Amino acid sequence: MKIISLNVARPRLTVYNGNTINTGMFKQSVSGPVALRTLNLDGDQQADLAVHGGPNKAVYGYPSEHYGVWREELPGTNLPWGMFGENFTTEGLFERDMHIGDRLQIGSAIIVVRQPRIPCYKLAAKFRRNDILARFLRSGRSGFYFSVEREGVVTAGNSFEILSQEPLAITIAEMNHVFADDRYNRELLNKAIATPALPEDWRDHFEKSLRSIPVTS
Repeated sequence: MKIISLNVARPRLTVYNGNTINTGMFKQSVSGPVALRTLNLDGDQQADLAVHGGPNKAVYGYPSEHYGVWREELPGTNLPWGMFGENFTTEGLFERDMHIGDRLQIGSAIIVVRQPRIPCYKLAAKFRRNDILARFLRSGRSGFYFSVEREGVVTAGNSFEILSQEPLAITIAEMNHVFADDRYNRELLNKAIATPALPEDWRDHFEKSLRSIPVTS
């Protein structure tokens, strides 16, 4: 389990469907050590802090293994590392294995699994195609956001060490399923709500979903 590519970017302007968009999606691979701080990596910045960034979205990881599947589904599309806006292109980490609250060390930093990535229109602008949003959401290949428990220095090639796991907590894959495919799944909703490290905005969302489950006679 390691970082294949370490990617950062400052926000830049791009035009899509006639609209000018400010986005930090255009990540570039960097070599050498980079400081990982509470809110982001040095050299990286989110454009719209109202919906991006913050302590529970300090750094975004995306499995390198997903790229091969995307290349089959999107033939002819250039897919360099960082194409999905990830800071860490990873090897050996998967949504099905990542519980909310799992703690990992990478380099000298300690990070905590927090939530999946829900795509916004900026992903469509990056790919220059509107259908990527639905494709991404349906795929379950969301990647994962981390918070930073201890700041440190990371480098491409660093290995992940699992420090602790939360086996009773909801996984990233289960969150994707209940969000995109099965929003009335009472078992998964209760599992999510009972997860101590679940961000409060997600807890609110799942509590509302639980209250909206139709009552059957």
